Amino acid sequence: MELQISVEELTRALYRAQGIVEKKSTMPILASVLLSAKKGEQGGRLTVSAYDLEIAVTGSHPCEVMREGAVAIKHKELFEIVRSLPAASCTLSKQQNNRVKLVSGAAEFVLVGSPVEDFPALPKVENVAFTQVDAQALGEMIEKTQFAISTDAARYNLNGVYFEPGAEGKSLRLVATDGHRLALIEKPLGSDFKLKRGVIVPRKGLLELRRLLAEEGTDPCELGFAENSGVFRRGDLLMIMRLIDAAFPDYAQVIPKEAERVVTVVRERFLETLRRMAILSGATDKLSPIRCELTEATLRVTSQNPDFGEAKEDIVVEYTGSALKIGFNARYLIDVLSALDSEKVLLELCDELSPGVLKPASDLKFTGVVMPMRI
Repeated sequence: MELQISVEELTRALYRAQGIVEKKSTMPILASVLLSAKKGEQGGRLTVSAYDLEIAVTGSHPCEVMREGAVAIKHKELFEIVRSLPAASCTLSKQQNNRVKLVSGAAEFVLVGSPVEDFPALPKVENVAFTQVDAQALGEMIEKTQFAISTDAARYNLNGVYFEPGAEGKSLRLVATDGHRLALIEKPLGSDFKLKRGVIVPRKGLLELRRLLAEEGTDPCELGFAENSGVFRRGDLLMIMRLIDAAFPDYAQVIPKEAERVVTVVRERFLETLRRMAILSGATDKLSPIRCELTEATLRVTSQNPDFGEAKEDIVVEYTGSALKIGFNARYLIDVLSALDSEKVLLELCDELSPGVLKPASDLKFTGVVMPMRI
């Protein structure tokens, strides 16, 4: 293998693999990327692949190929070297014993590689019904739900985001929950994903998908599902991820159908107050809730900590109705509010034992649910 490629293009290829390569795996080869060079009509292409046995990312990049071939090489070291190269282009050539010589300007490296046979076979998915998606819209949907994914390995079916067809046929609904909070968003993406049932996309695959969606480019983004895999395609980039084979809970049961009390509050004001109150209550301490006392036109937020003291703050809100006292984990409210960007939010409450529901006042396509805590 021998080729010449621009440093910018090679950096982009290795950046795509950054989140996939396994750094602490029991299989050392998973910390490597597979480089494969092939000649073509326009000089040739370098294919860079990363695979952790759950997610595979493959990208094809233009280069000048003098000699075809392939080799696996440690990603971390190669990425750091390429980002620091002094010239605009570099040459890669495979030497004896799978060593790779990299030259750029006056800099020269000889890196230890591994035979192609050691790299696991990349997954292949057939009969994928691709649907073109709006990259910005889908990326926003992921951003607004990913915070609610459970990190508890024992709750395997909650370790991802649930994708299902929306009520309008050509809309897509994403749902995530960890049992304490829930995030749901639905958008009309203008395409039919041909999903017979919902699928669960794992956290790691979802975060990589979001990163690839954020790339600049004119190529259309396509997403499809087949058997137990989700497939993303954009130009010469392909990502295949294994879906979570489990049943997602009936999330509709935890969303209150009607709210007895609807409060309109300025999002940033509410968020700042919660952050201040969380300092005392301990945002990560689930046993120390903040107390929300709702009265006409006022929401009082208080927190207590036996080791530090107590705090309270009043927020002016739009509300007329009966009073209510309810407790929440401050961190869960903060996470929902931080995912939104509307000026005002609706806080829907029933009683002190029912979940609180947060929605953007300007866009009711998002629903955040936070379970209450006893106070």
